[in-house]
Amino acid sequence: MKILVIGSGGREHALAWKLTASPQVQMVYVAPGNAGVALNKDLQVLPITNVVALREWAQSNDIGLTVVGPEAPLAAGVVDEFRAHGLRIFGPTKAAAQLESSKAFSKAFMKRHHIPTAAYEVFEDAQAAHDYVNKQGAPIVVKADGLAAGKGVVVATTLQEAHEAIDHMLAPDHTGIQHAGGKARVVIEEFLDGEEASFMVVAHGQVAVPLATSQDHKRLNDGDKGPNTGGMGAYSPAPVVTPEIHARVMREVIQPTLKGMESDGIPYTGFLYAGLMIGALGQLKVLEFNCRMGDPETQPILIRLKSDLLALLLAATEPEPTQLAQMELTWDRRVALGVVMAASGYPGTVRKGDVIHGLKADKPHAMVFHAATATQGADIVTSGGRVLCVTALGDTVRQAQAHAYELLDTIHFDGAQARRDIGHRGLKR
Repeated sequence: MKILVIGSGGREHALAWKLTASPQVQMVYVAPGNAGVALNKDLQVLPITNVVALREWAQSNDIGLTVVGPEAPLAAGVVDEFRAHGLRIFGPTKAAAQLESSKAFSKAFMKRHHIPTAAYEVFEDAQAAHDYVNKQGAPIVVKADGLAAGKGVVVATTLQEAHEAIDHMLAPDHTGIQHAGGKARVVIEEFLDGEEASFMVVAHGQVAVPLATSQDHKRLNDGDKGPNTGGMGAYSPAPVVTPEIHARVMREVIQPTLKGMESDGIPYTGFLYAGLMIGALGQLKVLEFNCRMGDPETQPILIRLKSDLLALLLAATEPEPTQLAQMELTWDRRVALGVVMAASGYPGTVRKGDVIHGLKADKPHAMVFHAATATQGADIVTSGGRVLCVTALGDTVRQAQAHAYELLDTIHFDGAQARRDIGHRGLKR
């Protein structure tokens, strides 16, 4: 079977890499892919990004399954386009993807279906938003309503930070946010204290198969300092998600979400990612939903997955979820930890074109997943913000961390940024 993976990041590199392990796979195409994809003989770069052009190519090249990696094509309706022409594709429809593409939609949905989340208000008018923040005080959370590549959230510790975030997100000429419904809006939420975790499932209708848990590190610098990013590293499993918490998340978050989507007339198929805040006393609240796997969480999760990923996704794209409901996944018992190497300037204006040195063949217990990389003559160069995710396995968090940093320290490019404390919460436990 020939498979198409849509996307160009580390998540898509990991998905494509894992799909090649299935005995059913003939070739995996990645559109538009990256330099790491191009280096793998079992993967092929497809330089197409237009939704209709991708659908036409899939039709004419007998693609058996398409897997959508990032959020933007989902919000643009790629699943609707493929399904309308009888093509098998894994991911939510444009309407269902509003769980991620509009935070206002998502918060209203959670409130309507009694899914635990932070108290909030939605604003289009900047003055009203400023007045609300002044009334509530800091710390407080300001979120852009639309897609912002993982950088549309400001956890404001002061009123000044909150006011600056409002002005930034509601600016009419802001180019970093895809405004939901064409309107600039902000969602302002109460600040929640606790430990974050990423909980992902493969969903089809009201059936969900949980993936391994993980924990992301959003802040740029060690000690969870500095600006929010798309993610600077992750590890799996996440010790904060105990068996009891796991059962509660399935019961209090995942099942009500899938049931609610179906009752609202927009049944959900795809990866469903609940970003959770877990309080010191076990309080559970949803920070956000994503309609795809997280990046960089995908990399450590998939390096631990022993089951056939293609078989899982095929079961999730059958007309009925019966086959998916019978699936149980098997996992490597070891810990996996991934560290992001980011370009100079990230998460602001990044420098591109720096030559990457030290990329070697992957080891049995470690992989370098490419994200923002491109080929330039004989060189591989940086082409965006988060460049690589160096991912390794170990018997403990400390060992996985040591293996990942040992490999990372052999790779160099000018201006490279990487945290040195990925997994620190796991080490404390």
